[in-house]
Amino acid sequence: MKIEMASESDYNFIVGRDRHIAELLVNSKISNGEIYIFREQDKEIGWMRYGYFWDNIPFMNLIWIDEEYRGRGFGKEVVEFWEELMKGRGFKLVMTSTLSNEEAQHFYRKLGYKDVGGLLLENEPLEILMTKQL
Repeated sequence: MKIEMASESDYNFIVGRDRHIAELLVNSKISNGEIYIFREQDKEIGWMRYGYFWDNIPFMNLIWIDEEYRGRGFGKEVVEFWEELMKGRGFKLVMTSTLSNEEAQHFYRKLGYKDVGGLLLENEPLEILMTKQL
């Protein structure tokens, strides 16, 4: 798998598949280098998007890997890639979150993320906030 910073040519791929971001933010996220595309043999198989909690803690908003490519270690590879990128930029702490009814919480814990709190929105499961020291 190749992990590459998204470019303008990836805009339609992202907008067509990422249902968790407002379309008007996609171009700025691409320009800021905050979206990465995963490719396997030149085919897009997923993406990762991040931002900054309180404008100073890197926060991984979303990792998506197409179903048929899951279970091959690609998710771990992406998280480790991103953590190294953030560490190289001088950050000592990173964050992410996941819904309490999703399996991703176990994935992140295996990678060293610790539960640090939660957010409860009306009619939604608990959003678990997680951090990891780099």
